[in-house]
Amino acid sequence: MSQNPQIHEKSHGPAVSRRGFIAGAGAAAAAFSIVQPSLVRGYSANAKVDIGIIGCGGRGTWITDLFQQHGGYNIVGAADYFPDQADGLGNKFNVEPARRFTGLAGYRRMLEQKLDAVVIESPPYFHPEQAAAAVDAGKHVYLAKPIAVDVPGCKTVDESGKKATGKKLCFLVDFQTRADEFFIEALKRVREGAIGPFAFGEATYHADIPWIRQIQYLQDDAGNPENRLRAWGLDRVLSGDIITEQNIHTLDVASWIMNQPPVCAYGTGGQKVRTVGTCWDTFSVTFQYADNVGIAFSSRQFAGHGTQPEGIRNRMFGSEGVLETNYGGDVLIRGKHFWRGGATPAIYKQGAVNNIAALHAAIQAGDCANATVPESVRSNLVTILGRTAAYRGEVVHWDRLLESNEKLECDLKGLKE
Repeated sequence: MSQNPQIHEKSHGPAVSRRGFIAGAGAAAAAFSIVQPSLVRGYSANAKVDIGIIGCGGRGTWITDLFQQHGGYNIVGAADYFPDQADGLGNKFNVEPARRFTGLAGYRRMLEQKLDAVVIESPPYFHPEQAAAAVDAGKHVYLAKPIAVDVPGCKTVDESGKKATGKKLCFLVDFQTRADEFFIEALKRVREGAIGPFAFGEATYHADIPWIRQIQYLQDDAGNPENRLRAWGLDRVLSGDIITEQNIHTLDVASWIMNQPPVCAYGTGGQKVRTVGTCWDTFSVTFQYADNVGIAFSSRQFAGHGTQPEGIRNRMFGSEGVLETNYGGDVLIRGKHFWRGGATPAIYKQGAVNNIAALHAAIQAGDCANATVPESVRSNLVTILGRTAAYRGEVVHWDRLLESNEKLECDLKGLKE
């Protein structure tokens, strides 16, 4: 679930070979190609797309409002485990009561309805299964980050993206930074040599706890499975832990900069301050890339007591300059090829707006290249590499990680189908 530090509230695809998976994850296009809309899937220019929402909580309701504001979508379905959340979204967007679905399998019943696409904003643990089911049902997919909480889940999403392309379906992963004009231009300039060969980099995500309202559910009755589900952001299995659920924003930028997977990672962390839930509240990890380029990553989710800088930041040092990015702040290049760049104060909303528009344009144009999928898979795997290294307290190599079938398992006993 995509989150801003200031704004809060199991089926698997076919096995993927390590070599094929790396090759697929390394290829990505930068823009959508356009073909005549009238030739594709029966859509005429400016036709509205009927969408169903999977995950109707705070983020799901917020982003549904943006889909409605776009003007090219009809909200025709709502699925959430909890009836109050499905009804809350349904009432706000005039979804017929008969097209509101609840329970763990509610999304499957929604997929049986007549609709063109789904927006997946559920807890990350469920993303691979729900995205795969949507593609199998012939629906376009708009998927929140993180795409998965473990390696098998990432491989499932990778396969779903390829299957979507084969079925002439669009599949877009919602990273705000990758839809921002200043981030895009900065990375283009870096690719062209603006900072020279890389020396080392930094990636940080420092913020207070984003799950204040979820804490109460665990304090009331942590053993209640429905309370656990409502407090998913504090659950390492349902969320993937903070390094995957939250810190993926900064690690995605690092992965974007490097444009290749790391060789290995090692690190540490723990639950040092927060006393509820099973997620850690801090990670410190070093990612080693080719040519001995290191990226030092750190994150926290507890009070910084006024220390600066806060937020989601990246720096990459090169022989001729430095790239600096700040999610919600300035993006610029210092040094011999200075570029002023610009500020990104509205990136949290505007990035989603841009991606919503991109999905609509892709559906209209029949562009099913689905270029956001492999890059998102790689970035998600980078977070899992760092998490695994920190959990184990040892060096973990990328190749060995991809060979792993270790899955985070959630006990869903006691939850309604």
